[in-house]
Amino acid sequence: MKFNLLNRKIHYWLSIGVAIPALIVICSGLLLQVKKQFTWVQPSEQKGKSKTAKLSMPQILEISKTIPEAEIKDWDDINRLDVRPSRGMLKVFAKNHWEIQIDAETGEILQTAYRRSDIIESIHDGSFFHDYVKLWIFLPSGIILLILWLTGIYLFILPIWVKRKRKIARE
Repeated sequence: MKFNLLNRKIHYWLSIGVAIPALIVICSGLLLQVKKQFTWVQPSEQKGKSKTAKLSMPQILEISKTIPEAEIKDWDDINRLDVRPSRGMLKVFAKNHWEIQIDAETGEILQTAYRRSDIIESIHDGSFFHDYVKLWIFLPSGIILLILWLTGIYLFILPIWVKRKRKIARE
């Protein structure tokens, strides 16, 4: 079998195998690209009154407990904290994907909102479905996409190369 025909068949059949994972990665990636522009994906960042953080960890927990949607009872219900000194605020990320933005000096709640960007990221990398899906479907799909890219570039460059070779042979 000629290399060109084999290359086309590989390109053709591998593309079918990665169509769904690629579609998921592309669509979730597009949402992640615009996450700062659409508050539906990720809440906009508010600004605190001062750049000085004066809240203690127990105070942050107590303030977070006052937001019923976040369902925070203790530190086990918090996924992470994000301190933004330049904005004078901090973010509390609840495990149920609610985000609480707190003024780092006064403890005033600046905003509470549901945060979808973390879920979209887990869909993007495949871990949303299961770690096995991430490693045995999304990772191989990424490798196959790389192969498709390489074979596609070859298929694109080949006619240009052949035309140039014919032109040189005629001269």
